[in-house]
Amino acid sequence: MIIVIDGPAGSGKSSTARAIADRMGIEYLDSGALYRTATLIYLEANRDKETFFRLLNQNKITFYYEDQKFHVLVDGQSVTDKIRTSKVTSAVSEVAALPRVRSFVNNLMRDVVLDGVYIAEGRDLGTAVFPDAELKFFMSADLEERAKRRLNERKEKNPGLTLEEVKQNIAERDLKDSRRKADPLKKADDAIEIDTTNLTFEQQVDKICLEISEVLKEIE
Repeated sequence: MIIVIDGPAGSGKSSTARAIADRMGIEYLDSGALYRTATLIYLEANRDKETFFRLLNQNKITFYYEDQKFHVLVDGQSVTDKIRTSKVTSAVSEVAALPRVRSFVNNLMRDVVLDGVYIAEGRDLGTAVFPDAELKFFMSADLEERAKRRLNERKEKNPGLTLEEVKQNIAERDLKDSRRKADPLKKADDAIEIDTTNLTFEQQVDKICLEISEVLKEIE
């Protein structure tokens, strides 16, 4: 069974999905981390697409969720911290827009969810990757709120970062994601929308867990 959460940058998808996975004892799948891994390989290929796609197909990408952290390995070597650098962040939209990359990552995710119960988060899971998912959610929040959250996440490692810089970065990411030719960001018609602007973290987790519990009862 696969449960998906889509939404724009800073809407709280990742932290919410992890909290739900921990609370309900289900597996967590971070699609964004997989796109970041592809981006890392792209940068290591010096942005040469021919070399990049060769490496993407040659390298073995594996991943697992443990101790509230999504771990990614390339050929057995951890890249979990490397994929979170600002250099990768600035290039991920460019790489994620490539149809061959989206197909590659989508297949990675589809293969792993054949057994068990998973919750995954991203930007096009309910529309492109898992259109038949048992449950779909679309998390949203206004730009100001999303920027504040993202700033709080990053200010410790980036003390000079400002709210305006974060707002601009998220607004640009929203525009790229929504205008992307390959699987643009949009709400699936059958997704349950969760506007988190005025919700506490616990409230948004509670709302989604309640919906999941109801579906799991029906399946049992």
